Amino acid sequence: MLPEQIKQIKRRIVELGIEHRDLDEVIARLTADPSPDELQLRRIKKRKLWLKDEIARLQMQITPDILA
Repeated sequence: MLPEQIKQIKRRIVELGIEHRDLDEVIARLTADPSPDELQLRRIKKRKLWLKDEIARLQMQITPDILA
């Protein structure tokens, strides 16, 4: 993998990490409401899980395989 590709992947990981943390704040605000919008909350949690999986997938691309 080229250094520029690695740099782009790392930048994307940072962007996704920021969005992931932002969703934590949104979830906290929604759950503080006595009657939160459950559909919106589920969608946000699903997006947050997707972000976590995407970050892991990108990190695996830039981490060399370790042979046992």
